[in-house]
Amino acid sequence: MKLRNEVDPKDTWDLSALYNNSKEFLADLEVIRGMADELAAQKGHWTKSADALYRLLSLNDRMGILAERVCSYARLNFDSDMGDPERKDLYERLDYLLNSIGEKLAFVEPELLQMEPETFREFIHEKPELDHYNWMMTKLFRQKAHVLSADQEELMTRMGSVAGSFDKIFDDLTVNDIVFPTIQDEEGKDLVANEANYRKALESKNRELRERYYKALLGTYENYINTITSTLAGNTKYHVLAAKSRKYPSSLHRALAPNNIPIEVYDNLITTLRQQLAPLQDYLKLRKDVLGCEDLHFYDLFVPLVQRKARSYTFAEAKDIVLAAVAPLGEEYQTNMRRAFDERWIDLYPNKGKATGAYATGVYGIHPYSLLNFTGTLDDLFTIIHELGHAMHSFYSDNNQPFVDAAYCIFTAEVASTVNENLLFHYMLDHSETSEERAELLSSHLDGIRSTLYRQSFFADFERTMHQLVEKDEPMIPQVLCAQYRALYALYYGPGFTIDDCLTFEWSRIPHFYRPFYVYQYATGISAAISLAKGILQDGSLSVKAYLNFLKSGGSKDPIDLLRGAGVDMSTPAPIIRAVQDFQETLDALKLELKA
Repeated sequence: MKLRNEVDPKDTWDLSALYNNSKEFLADLEVIRGMADELAAQKGHWTKSADALYRLLSLNDRMGILAERVCSYARLNFDSDMGDPERKDLYERLDYLLNSIGEKLAFVEPELLQMEPETFREFIHEKPELDHYNWMMTKLFRQKAHVLSADQEELMTRMGSVAGSFDKIFDDLTVNDIVFPTIQDEEGKDLVANEANYRKALESKNRELRERYYKALLGTYENYINTITSTLAGNTKYHVLAAKSRKYPSSLHRALAPNNIPIEVYDNLITTLRQQLAPLQDYLKLRKDVLGCEDLHFYDLFVPLVQRKARSYTFAEAKDIVLAAVAPLGEEYQTNMRRAFDERWIDLYPNKGKATGAYATGVYGIHPYSLLNFTGTLDDLFTIIHELGHAMHSFYSDNNQPFVDAAYCIFTAEVASTVNENLLFHYMLDHSETSEERAELLSSHLDGIRSTLYRQSFFADFERTMHQLVEKDEPMIPQVLCAQYRALYALYYGPGFTIDDCLTFEWSRIPHFYRPFYVYQYATGISAAISLAKGILQDGSLSVKAYLNFLKSGGSKDPIDLLRGAGVDMSTPAPIIRAVQDFQETLDALKLELKA
């Protein structure tokens, strides 16, 4: 693998749009420090007058824009080569500054919330420029009924820092302390049955290896099940207590409140999908038949149904394909996406010390950036178009919204990326030349929906049950959780699926449960994306216009309203049902290809 300085610059992102050197970066850190000091010096005076409020909010915006710029530079620079001590030094300097600013300005939101909504409306009348912050303040005032006294808020802050330790305990236990067993792979080589080897082992054609690996992995979690249960119970009890303390009906209500997501959206997802399980169970039957298994276990769900020689793509080929795939979104979208390639918004290939995986990040007033680790696989094509979906969402939002309204939440964040993935799937399916190619694409699409729509909804279903146990003062012990988990597997996966005893401990390895009611958004996101992609491909310009308006809207409305504007109402069963229909149609098409 190449060192960073051996990589051709044209294959790396151009950070000069942010800073030409570390000296410029460090200079802006001092500018930000000065802005924070100025804002902090006005504690107690933010809402004294309309002029004072506007001046300080405007300064806070300027600091936020500059902070986003320095944060992006530090992260992108560090992720390019994490072994470089100079890059790490810049990253650490930024982290120290941000922590310092966070402490200095912790008073701001509580101070703003001491103001009544009527007073803010009077301020807007006095100074119309304050209307720029109307949506920000509207969202803030919603939380007013759940804000406590100053002393209580300080106590809640301290409690929150303690609550974060549960997640850390889980990480320390599962990453640092647990010694996972070693098994032998099909070649007789040692293979550690840990999380790092999860995909490699479960995609193996050797069923006996898959079984040994999975039982060894989950058996290890079972050995620590009492500690993990206590850790998860502590985390759950904190969030239930915090919800009660802030006068929310439940921890679920508290989790959805910041983005004003109606509780019906969550309930609708679970209720609708519970009524739409037949296609999933039909898919499991097909998988069982194709693999030639007498019974189907969880460790049989990842091995590819279609085995063919993998094609390798050059980056130039990948670029042409993904640009062609987004053609239905119009020439302007294509042109803007092409800029990501031509203007070096992307860091393409792996190098020694470079961060793994892929991501995209927006930089207000500049342009987005995306990290890739391209090796030429089919999955890499989907990764490119996924991350550029995020990038284009930021691009359109940043160019059409003020800074205060540009950021979008996770509920809508995965929609743009997944719409792009769906467009690529349909493009490649339309241009495939052999039955094997089509079968591979169809199978991959099915696995994506299964793991995102069905599996994440399954997790959301279990998570709701878990929190309800605590809210009802019922015991949250391993036996209860395992029984609930087994019951959900029986419901979702049906009688044709074998539930091994070790599978009932699977919940203990899921880190997302320490961030309550987060995973459901993956399921709502893919449902919305499938509906939007179908509209774009079938209805043309009207759907494209509505979708581009959604991208341009950023965070300027509640996410549920942003999606309604694009033509998808996530409070109804319709988008969930459409996603299930897409799954069934893909399954039917795969059956035909496998018979060909």
